[in-house]
Amino acid sequence: MPTEYEIVTQGQNYTTRENRSAAFEQNPSSPANLWFLTYRDQSPLKAENWEQFREPDSLTYRMYVNAQAESESKVHGVLEEYAALGTDRSFAPGWLELLGTLYTPSRYAVHGAQQIEAYVGYMAPTSYITNPAGLATADFLRRVTTIAYRTRELQIAHPSSRIGTDSERRHWQQGAGWQGTRKAVEYALVTYDWAEAFTALNLVLLPTLDDVLTRQFGEIALDNGDNLSWLLQSFLDADNQRRNRWSQALASFAIGQKPESRSVIEKWVAKWAPVADEAAAGLGSLLATLPEFPRPADDVVAGARAAREAFTGSILGGVNQESA
Repeated sequence: MPTEYEIVTQGQNYTTRENRSAAFEQNPSSPANLWFLTYRDQSPLKAENWEQFREPDSLTYRMYVNAQAESESKVHGVLEEYAALGTDRSFAPGWLELLGTLYTPSRYAVHGAQQIEAYVGYMAPTSYITNPAGLATADFLRRVTTIAYRTRELQIAHPSSRIGTDSERRHWQQGAGWQGTRKAVEYALVTYDWAEAFTALNLVLLPTLDDVLTRQFGEIALDNGDNLSWLLQSFLDADNQRRNRWSQALASFAIGQKPESRSVIEKWVAKWAPVADEAAAGLGSLLATLPEFPRPADDVVAGARAAREAFTGSILGGVNQESA
């Protein structure tokens, strides 16, 4: 008896149907078909049969919506509680500046990740990858929405801070601390091979940036008396961990089916690791200079690199592949 997960996931990707001459019912040499041929079917990352992949949580859309509804209830409850206490008005100047320079502009980076993840899901060679990538895309939308909500709350509490104006876009486009991250996101947005885009985003950039923007930012928020930011980041980190689980499983699946896929992933990890480190260094400079209780930039970068290497090591065997 097939499970609900199997019933609603199996065979849902039309472009991978059996006995097809091309992805779409067009001339095989049409631009759309050549795109899928080049950037999916001829990707260096291979597997004997992608249809055999199963993501660890076996999530369906119904299960996802029910789980996230419960999680959002917790988020809304915390937001309402802290709004009633008026804690936003008590922030020290340096912490408020960090929120307006690092936290509120982070919605641009998260939206970029959302676009890349959506592309990975669209181009994926099986619906068993399209499904978790699609749900991860929804996770990013949830994160953007939460940041936008907090941006408006901070704008109301501190109307002279310029939070919620054009300042976030200016920080994202011109602020020195953000340029490494902007470069990483924009390069990944034009990485057309589906598997390299997956590797760049899910295996390298996000494990690095999540450590800075979720774990370390949350810890520094506690140090600076912002318990709400710590709580929100803790709640949203469950989405990050779920994405990490299926991403790790997918990379390990590819290596298990085609051992030569290890070298492909190693090459891409080595290519994108310096880009991720540059992004972490820029964000680390903000965490080191703005809040009343900062963290040294070198410590931020080292922590983010350690988190990424632990994650890629769980896939590639624990050897430092980033200098390969």
